[in-house]
Amino acid sequence: MFKSKISIVTFIAVIIALIITLLYEFDIATFNNEFMMVVRWTVGALLIANALHRKNLTTWILTSMVLGIFIGVDFPNFAAALQPLSSGFIKLVKTIVGPILFATLVYGIAGHSDLKQVGRMAWKSMLYFFCATTCAIFIGLAAINITKAGVGIDIANMPQEELPTITKNNTILESLPEHVHGVYKFTSFFKDLFPENIVKSIYENQVLQIVVFSVLFGIGLALVEEKKRKPLVDFTESLSETMFKFTNLIMYFAPIGVGAAMAYTVGHLGVDILKNLFMLLGTLYLALTFFLLLVLLPIALYLKIPVKRFIMAIKEPVSIAFATTSSDAALPKAMSAMEKFGVPRKIVSFVIPTGYSFNLDGTSLYLSLASIFVAQAAGIDLSFGEQLIIAFTLMITSKGVAAVPRASLIILIATADQFGLPVFVIAAILGIDELMDMARTSVNVVGNCLATVVIAKWEGEFDEAAPYRD
Repeated sequence: MFKSKISIVTFIAVIIALIITLLYEFDIATFNNEFMMVVRWTVGALLIANALHRKNLTTWILTSMVLGIFIGVDFPNFAAALQPLSSGFIKLVKTIVGPILFATLVYGIAGHSDLKQVGRMAWKSMLYFFCATTCAIFIGLAAINITKAGVGIDIANMPQEELPTITKNNTILESLPEHVHGVYKFTSFFKDLFPENIVKSIYENQVLQIVVFSVLFGIGLALVEEKKRKPLVDFTESLSETMFKFTNLIMYFAPIGVGAAMAYTVGHLGVDILKNLFMLLGTLYLALTFFLLLVLLPIALYLKIPVKRFIMAIKEPVSIAFATTSSDAALPKAMSAMEKFGVPRKIVSFVIPTGYSFNLDGTSLYLSLASIFVAQAAGIDLSFGEQLIIAFTLMITSKGVAAVPRASLIILIATADQFGLPVFVIAAILGIDELMDMARTSVNVVGNCLATVVIAKWEGEFDEAAPYRD
């Protein structure tokens, strides 16, 4: 009861503070700076009290985001000094890339030892996953190119030494006729897919090379006899679970990293940066809505899936995913809901876990959108061809994103590294990443639940007579 009162008081205070701020910003009413500071920090104190009573990571992240804004507005020099905390958080996240991609991909492929039995279901699932995530990626590219949410951000004062320095040997390219330059660049891209040394690839955060190695290793392991395969499969399962826990531990540092990122961003660039960030947020929500209405809904209608009952079936796992920003947290409910909806257990148990590595529609859309946002913010004009290469890369790298909170940040940083985009701009996105993660994780769950019904229909095993009953 006391927690409920704290939440109500905090909500009312935030609404009042928002009204006062809007009146002040639009010159409808005049308030002095001291009064506005008192309003901000009164709300800040209430938010901290609410977070202390809720003891919830999501609440703390949102609270830290708001406090970061307040620190950036009122104490810009102090806010600028917090930048290393944000950079430290990004470095910590980077350590997850190699182990988590290797473990999830190898276990996802080799964990189903009887390839003949699951072969047909596997290729159908992969075909559907590829089509769905490709649509999501291109919708994300279209949305960010239309809204241009990153254009106009002043990053002149950002620490330029953070920019990745990428040197490439163009000697061979210069010796070739111009009409074959495109062919050389295309084949060079494929050459760079293959790791020279997997340890070196992990050290250098070469995500594509890690993915290619892991997929080939997983297929090779699946072809090994059961007795010799089992120890490695068990190892990758244990490593995968350990990395999930490791990521969750890192996320306890997220409120500090997010708060510092927002404080530094606002303090260094001014509060006007928030306009671009919330434009990015609006672009993402709009793009995800279009994906649901233009891709997933037509699929459901074409296959004559009872949409209303499907929504009733997935409402609980989706709400869990939205609140926790974790697809993994919604996994048990999603699987049981789809079984009740009429999908056989053997299909549910294969499609949903596999989809959590290969069919993250919301995350794929976000990655394409956020990658171009980073380029726009840095003033890098990417051609349509360059954007297609990034999209092609994301089609592969997004397949290894783990179903844990904010794991897409790992792929975004790695993609920015690979294409020479400034990683420091991602620090600004951290400030609203929690709000974006809620939406994209929810769409991930919706997409994977629908995938089970699609495969069941395709296999002719969907039980029409057993629709979901709440």
